[in-house]
Amino acid sequence: MQISLVSSADEVSDARLHRLCNALIKDGNTVQVIALGKAADAPAGVSFKKAIGNKSFAARIIRDLTIPFQSSGKVVIVVAPDLLLTSWLISKLRRQKLVADVHEDYLQLLKDRSWAKGVIGKFADLVARAATYIAKSSALTTVADTQVPPADAKNRLVVRNLPDLSLITQSGALSSKPVAIYIGDIRKSRGLSKILEVAELTPNWQFELIGNVAPADQEYLENWKRTCPAVSRVKFHGKLAPKQSWKFAQGAWVGLSLLDATPAFIEAVPSKLYEYLSCGLAVVSTNLPRSAKIISESNAGVIADSAQEIAAALIKFESNLDEINQMRSNGVIWAKNNLDSPAEYERFSAAISNLLK
Repeated sequence: MQISLVSSADEVSDARLHRLCNALIKDGNTVQVIALGKAADAPAGVSFKKAIGNKSFAARIIRDLTIPFQSSGKVVIVVAPDLLLTSWLISKLRRQKLVADVHEDYLQLLKDRSWAKGVIGKFADLVARAATYIAKSSALTTVADTQVPPADAKNRLVVRNLPDLSLITQSGALSSKPVAIYIGDIRKSRGLSKILEVAELTPNWQFELIGNVAPADQEYLENWKRTCPAVSRVKFHGKLAPKQSWKFAQGAWVGLSLLDATPAFIEAVPSKLYEYLSCGLAVVSTNLPRSAKIISESNAGVIADSAQEIAAALIKFESNLDEINQMRSNGVIWAKNNLDSPAEYERFSAAISNLLK
């Protein structure tokens, strides 16, 4: 086995995991994946091993201790910060090349997590700092965006979450009924409460939400379902593999990107924004600086922060099909001119190939 891509936290349906594996398989590599989830959701062509346990804290620690011994690749790509600590030690003993794939600014992301308080918060902060330190000295450090640390890694490569078009369904012609989709983790800081409020204000719209609901927001959601008349128009589909997720784009009108201006999100570009544009959806986004700049440049969507503003934008689309179709067309053109996905992933696979020499 040439490459092991491992995580103690992510499901094998994770979109970035699929994009990276597809690039490696396309380059002729053999790839082992160890992660949570089902074999049916694994990227095509990989050897999948289901990680043991559930999503509890104790089970994750067990995975952190066992997965490094199960990683058979000459190169081990680690995509969970806590797993980096044990993988670093075992890879040294087994003479494997360690690659740290850093999805996000982990320290900033902790500020968005309600559980990261007190003793648990301090422990998580310590783990994030240790993982960032180990990532610096890894044989290769891949980061998901330009602002993601560590900036001073000895061998750093930016691998943005650009769309893999083989995973995405084009939106095509508008459905007869207005449909808005959201793909990603579902939590309040990513727009859950706004989406539910917007649904109440837009009686003609259907909402398709694909992703896991954060445990901290599950009670809030259940209370909403019991009391809101819009419940029949908001469908929760859970976490799906990318190809299954993007089938919901067919016929959809709008892609929603409603992140709060948290420390982790304020400097980021949501991967879904690139994907919405690439598949031909108009975008409704909150006013995050980089997202707003892309939408302004592409003229492919609307910036709106409050539920009332978002609802007004959706209702306006109902009576102005020419406008929304023009936005959808603009987005596809902008994506073709500005997002060179093949080149991005070829640089990644070439960097991994160098480690295999």
